[in-house]
Amino acid sequence: MPKRIAILGSTGSIGRQTLAVVEAFPGDIEVVGLACGHDGPALLAQAARYRPQVIALAQGRVDAGHLSPGPAVFSGPDALTRVAAWPGLDLVVVAVSGLAGLAPTLAALGRGIDVALANKETMVAAGDLVMAAAKGGGRILPVDSEHSALWQCLEGRRSEDVRVVILTASGGPFRTLPPADLEGVDARAACVNPNWSMGRKISVDSATLMNKGLEVIEARWLFGLDYDRLQVVVHPESVVHAMVGLCDGTFLACLSRPDMRLPIQYALFYPERKTGCLPVLDPGQMGRLSFEPPDLARFPCLELAWEAGRRGFTFPCVLNAANEVAVERFLAGELKFTDIPRLVSRVLAKHLPLKEPGLETVLTADRWARTLAGQLAGQMGRGA
Repeated sequence: MPKRIAILGSTGSIGRQTLAVVEAFPGDIEVVGLACGHDGPALLAQAARYRPQVIALAQGRVDAGHLSPGPAVFSGPDALTRVAAWPGLDLVVVAVSGLAGLAPTLAALGRGIDVALANKETMVAAGDLVMAAAKGGGRILPVDSEHSALWQCLEGRRSEDVRVVILTASGGPFRTLPPADLEGVDARAACVNPNWSMGRKISVDSATLMNKGLEVIEARWLFGLDYDRLQVVVHPESVVHAMVGLCDGTFLACLSRPDMRLPIQYALFYPERKTGCLPVLDPGQMGRLSFEPPDLARFPCLELAWEAGRRGFTFPCVLNAANEVAVERFLAGELKFTDIPRLVSRVLAKHLPLKEPGLETVLTADRWARTLAGQLAGQMGRGA
């Protein structure tokens, strides 16, 4: 029987690459549900091609009356969650951006459905809630390349044997740019990643290294590691995606081409490992592989994320929300590139952590941070 999946964020970069993997293995996967945020025309085109049982649009409405057989159609703020809880699913791919992935992830896990998670913000903002939901029987299968690599290196190993876990970062497009020139970079330059094909928001996060900071917090929850055993190194070639240092001094590393379809494929078919549908890495042609520590003066977002993760409670949630607002304003031309860490830092400095556990606490902290970040961004845009 084919594996029955739903893809949330199907019209985005990860969603489209997931569908490419599905097509590479005809008959092995049935696309039962498709959902996205606002791109109704693209969603309808996908529905016509893959004939899912259910589709959903979080913002706006779609008319699927011309499709035969017609899928069930949901719209509105709970639309993605309704798809994630659709009967008979084996796996939900959560590839929406931001906190929009939290409720669907909790809904799927709570019903014992596996989640292929490509939304790091969900784990950053509410890692404790997600890990608790996973105790109900649904598994969290990491899709981010670094976490997929760690997953493969750590599987079957005892926690006490792991000395250090290392996430690698390409360093983004400004790795060698003089720090004084960062203030003048624009959104177009920030969205050009040297190795990966990604959406605009995550490309900016890669350029600031906030992406890696969020991944550190996510790794803390996914693998139950304290922050003292987590490290980041800059690896411009993006061939080594993660390394694990064992207690005896041995290092394990996961290497592959920088192509998101590989970790997507691994999550879709886990625990089976399929013969790849992509060109295989040739070690003889790799050339030089280099590693260097991150420059925190150039990438202050990484240090902000580390600090928020260590402080815990709702600080990681606030970090994520403030960063989303900052990146959105930068992409809109309202803030400078160097304003992104400044804005996030100001919001974190004003936060009084909420210590009551629960979804409403997370959502309250998220709303507070977005409101304050919007206000401060307006002031910064006016030169205040």
